[in-house]
Amino acid sequence: MQPTSKYRTFLIFGAPGTGKGTQGRILGQLPEFVHVSCGDVFRALDPNSKLGKVFLEYSSEGRFVPNDLTIQLWHDQIDKLVQIGRFHPETDYLVLDGIPRNLSQAQEMDRYIDICQIIYLRCQNIEVLVRRMKQRALHESRLDDANEQVIRWRLKEYEAQTAPTLSHYSSDLVTEIDATGTPLEVLSEIIDTLQSSIACRKQRTAQSA
Repeated sequence: MQPTSKYRTFLIFGAPGTGKGTQGRILGQLPEFVHVSCGDVFRALDPNSKLGKVFLEYSSEGRFVPNDLTIQLWHDQIDKLVQIGRFHPETDYLVLDGIPRNLSQAQEMDRYIDICQIIYLRCQNIEVLVRRMKQRALHESRLDDANEQVIRWRLKEYEAQTAPTLSHYSSDLVTEIDATGTPLEVLSEIIDTLQSSIACRKQRTAQSA
């Protein structure tokens, strides 16, 4: 079901290993910000369930889960958060990472989300990303990060399918941040971007009132 109004949303965008999940989880601890990571939702599935088995099949090979299942899971998670009172669309901002992952998903989600700003975490050094993902596999038991061949395939899939999705959005919605900085440095830049975006939206709302 389409909401009566779109969810105000900040997208955290970038290749695997750029720190989207780390930054999203931090922002999700702030009042009026609700973080939803599509990858985390998939990994939380019962591995013996039908959808859990589908996720394991695709993630173990570094492939993206089919669009229809991804969008449906996202819908279900948002509905659940609203029902339990964790997400209040009238007052809260969504912070999304891991979705949309291709143009088709972006077009479908245009019906549901109002993009405030896209935080583009960029790292041009593939070896840095590979090293980070290997370290993450050790700390988080991530199946999709456990094999270097799978890691490199995921990065190729990102460049082929996800990176071009940025062109779907207006360039003034995209703020590029160097993902090779420390988590604190990156967070500081993200906070500045969010504050500026929210202030501008409030100003436009006041002017149109």
